[in-house]
Amino acid sequence: MKNNISRRNTLQGLIASAVIVKFDTVNRSWATSANAIDSFVNLPPLDGVLYTDDATRANASDDFGHLVHRHPKAVLQPGSIDDIVNIIRFARTHSLKIAARGQGHSCYGQAQVEEGVIIDMSTLNTIHSISAKQAVVDAGIVWSQLLQATLQQQLTPPVLTDYTELSIGGTLSVGGIGGASHRYGVQVDNVLSLQVVTGEGKLETCSPDQNRDLFEAVLAGLGQCGIIVRATIRLIEAFTHARVFLLYYDDLTTLIHDQRLLITEERFNYVEGQVVSDPNGGWRYMLEAASFYTPPNEPDNTSLLASLSYTPGTEQIEDKSYFDFLNRLAETVAYLKSINIWSNPHPWINLFVPSTAVEQYVGEIVSTLTLVDTGNGPVLLYPVKTDRFKLPLFRTPNEQVVFLFAILRTAPLDDATVRKMLDDNRRFFEKNRDIGGTRYPVDAIKFSDSDWQQHFGSAWSRLINAKRRYDPDNLLTPGQGIF
Repeated sequence: MKNNISRRNTLQGLIASAVIVKFDTVNRSWATSANAIDSFVNLPPLDGVLYTDDATRANASDDFGHLVHRHPKAVLQPGSIDDIVNIIRFARTHSLKIAARGQGHSCYGQAQVEEGVIIDMSTLNTIHSISAKQAVVDAGIVWSQLLQATLQQQLTPPVLTDYTELSIGGTLSVGGIGGASHRYGVQVDNVLSLQVVTGEGKLETCSPDQNRDLFEAVLAGLGQCGIIVRATIRLIEAFTHARVFLLYYDDLTTLIHDQRLLITEERFNYVEGQVVSDPNGGWRYMLEAASFYTPPNEPDNTSLLASLSYTPGTEQIEDKSYFDFLNRLAETVAYLKSINIWSNPHPWINLFVPSTAVEQYVGEIVSTLTLVDTGNGPVLLYPVKTDRFKLPLFRTPNEQVVFLFAILRTAPLDDATVRKMLDDNRRFFEKNRDIGGTRYPVDAIKFSDSDWQQHFGSAWSRLINAKRRYDPDNLLTPGQGIF
């Protein structure tokens, strides 16, 4: 189960060629032994590589959003957890900001650091063990890698995001929502324990029974109190197949009614939905649901579709392997990369809308949208039950059911269009906030101090106290703009 077993040895060989061994405390820059002067101090020993070349730093100053660019002084590719401990202690001594970067899939510079150090977590990518009920993995592993490994033992994580090429440490820092969240909560609700390096440079183990305050400060904590370096993830039995149902609706009210019904009854394993364009230039609605099974047992279509009010004759039903269903975005992403659209700006917006207001709110927003406004990207709309959410920093409206509403747009290479989309994001956010909604903070909305305080609400004092305890010098993840 080990990935890249020789990685550490390889990095130890590479470090000799990197020759970044000192830090200039006067000019705030890195140096090699060849140009070191008296104002330079030695770096701690590292198993990995510290890069200061322009190309590596430029890559770390960008993300999936391509909207914000903050340039670090250096990028660490750690060869061990000790590297992260040592670089954070070093950063603390010299007042350097620091942040962990997984796959760089943030939309608004959340994992960037101006003049600080980025930790590229992708080199911490070992699956340490898989047993009947759990997997122990490094934070740099992406979910698709874990899924492929667990399926070999007929096991699966309970919740996966739609796009599975995200790092485990990354999604656990924000929440990790998906089509199974109405049953199992978000990914942070399925974590059994963590190893975390705090802003003091201390390696801690935490769980619901050990260092619980740290556990709850890190999961969905937006990187403010510690860097997740290893996680123990709950596993459940996996089915081999998915029967996927795409059901189309002409009106929003009927879609929402059926979605609420399905998550209440838990009739399907997976429930999502989208706002999709119709042939006449308007909008219609799609319910996407999946029932997982292992032959010879098969789902009963009649029972699954009973009492649903989709437009007759529009249903599409397809059987896929379980993995292919969960990996369904891979082909689309490959195509977008092939036509150079993947690198366009992504001014996404992700909101949680109260169920009591969702019909009016979404209806009003959608009535103003065109395909130009959405950038031909997906518009997601689906419900989840909040009693499945257990972590205090994962913030949702105070209702039993809330809807994820996300406009995942791709913008053209035009500054004026991007600015308009960002302005719309702010307007849509404020309208949702005023009806009791919240934001899922992986998107592109500029937040003020008061916005963050209102976002965390009753958990704000908890976060402040945890920040003071675990990151007293305010070094970690400044790109979020919280502190």
